[in-house]
Amino acid sequence: MSQKTRTIKTIRIDVDKCNGCRACELICSAFHAVPRYSSNNPERARIRVLYDPLRDIYVPVYAGAYAAAECAGRDRYTIDGKEYAECAFCRASCSSRDIFKEPDSGLPLKCDMCEADPPLAEPMCVQWCLAEALTYEERQEEGAAEPALGEIEIGLEALAARHGWQKLVDTVARLAQKDGTPMDAAKP
Repeated sequence: MSQKTRTIKTIRIDVDKCNGCRACELICSAFHAVPRYSSNNPERARIRVLYDPLRDIYVPVYAGAYAAAECAGRDRYTIDGKEYAECAFCRASCSSRDIFKEPDSGLPLKCDMCEADPPLAEPMCVQWCLAEALTYEERQEEGAAEPALGEIEIGLEALAARHGWQKLVDTVARLAQKDGTPMDAAKP
């Protein structure tokens, strides 16, 4: 396998600076609305601010990759004397919880670092974070070249996990026929 240098984009989170304003959630949902900035629904945001009322702290968490199944571990973590479930800070969209799922379709959401045309210097959540709790970082990493799944592939895998491959194939075939395009004509 060939080695390839790729750019890793991350958002560093400093919970000590987060004041819980949720501006990151609002701008993320507006940026990803269709058409852009046409609506604001924090349930569609790729970043969520979790709140711990006992310690009065806010923890921003941005969406990671889709996990087709629940994780095997149910570990618990103790941070400053408070116990947290393993899922509390998990970035994955999975079948065991509703966080980071599109509210209407149930499709998984994943942070895309606000990739747009023209490209942005930083994701919108970082730009709008007045408390500077979010910091954008890029680094170069050597690794094996592997194809990345696109939005369509991720969405199809999520639908197949929820409804089964056969139902997904039958639905696509039915929609193609409804459109007047025979399934064989749709193939390249």
